[in-house]
Amino acid sequence: MRKVILMMSISLDGYFEGPNREIDWHLVDEELHLYFNEKVRSMGGLLSGRITHQLMADFWPTADTDPGPDSSEAMVEFAGIWRDIPKYVYSRTLEHADWNTTVVREVVPEEVRALKEQAGGDLAVSGAELAAEFMRHDLIDEFHLCVHPVLIGRGRRLFHEADSFTHLRLAESRTFGNGVVLLRYERVSSDSR
Repeated sequence: MRKVILMMSISLDGYFEGPNREIDWHLVDEELHLYFNEKVRSMGGLLSGRITHQLMADFWPTADTDPGPDSSEAMVEFAGIWRDIPKYVYSRTLEHADWNTTVVREVVPEEVRALKEQAGGDLAVSGAELAAEFMRHDLIDEFHLCVHPVLIGRGRRLFHEADSFTHLRLAESRTFGNGVVLLRYERVSSDSR
């Protein structure tokens, strides 16, 4: 069965974006971008909220045919990966989305479980609000967090307060040359504790 994997970049103090929604503090160099390319290429689909999807759709569809002066080889490669991968955008307001995208109105746990049972690679969920909804329904199997070596002080935290406890096991850690640390955690079922 496929897994649902939360993939996010966060600051050391736990924020995924600054107070004005800025993410310019993300330290994505060629090495880290190549890692993202490899991971996303292996996925069976991307699950995102409307804002995350629209930010991606505003840039990636043409990033390889009309690359900017700061576009790296990894960025150009990611454009094709992003265009081709099946995408599911969760939105109550979006009427239509291009680029191999299905619009889904609500997070329905049974529908997500059915998606997990389909053949193919794992499913990556991104966007803090959508991730919170998936966590509320106990739908996330792994957490892949790229911790950037910055303290931004204010902004939006990735994890909201919750009434549940989730036990995790460190499955992988990796330090990139720019100081970003990947922490990959798997959920520990209550039977295996």
